[in-house]
Amino acid sequence: DFQSQVEEMAQTIPLVIISNKEKTTTVDAINQDNTVVGRLMARHLLDLGHRDVAFITPPLTKRQWQRTKRVNGFVKEYEKEGLDHVIIKAADESIDSQIPRMDSEYSMGYELTMELLQEGRQFTAIAGQNDMMAIGALDALHEAKVHVPRDVSVIGCDNIFYSGIRRISLTTIDHFVALKGQDACDIIIRKIDAKEQF
Repeated sequence: DFQSQVEEMAQTIPLVIISNKEKTTTVDAINQDNTVVGRLMARHLLDLGHRDVAFITPPLTKRQWQRTKRVNGFVKEYEKEGLDHVIIKAADESIDSQIPRMDSEYSMGYELTMELLQEGRQFTAIAGQNDMMAIGALDALHEAKVHVPRDVSVIGCDNIFYSGIRRISLTTIDHFVALKGQDACDIIIRKIDAKEQF
């Protein structure tokens, strides 16, 4: 399989994996713990006093299990406070079998938020699995004349460029993709230097 091929290559080539999959491997890797990311999102909302919250996400499939880790981290942080009623709204699994469009995640965020509103679910904050979903949620809330952040707060994850645009100004979690690349380069350079010393 792919993993064994990478491990074989690492025997002869200085190699580092950058991943958010948290899989165990014998190859040096820079991993992201999505459970911690979910906890950080929840902690921010809890600190703002939000008790009734919804989490919108792409499909929670086995193949995309890192999504579930983020949701689980979020839910666990709420459970730690004795709050066990986080609304989890996931898109249908069939979406993952379609060819993604530029607006796929935005559309999911918009549709799932509209569903929450139509169902009359009670929440004062929405967490999006990523920023594009959260931006979709912002537009759905705006269309439904729900004021953000006065009526409902929204948080995303990834700190993409669009999140910082003043009209959007989305609260988001930054997991420093550029620094992961920098750390990977540092490790590779150290590996090369170590080989040259022998």
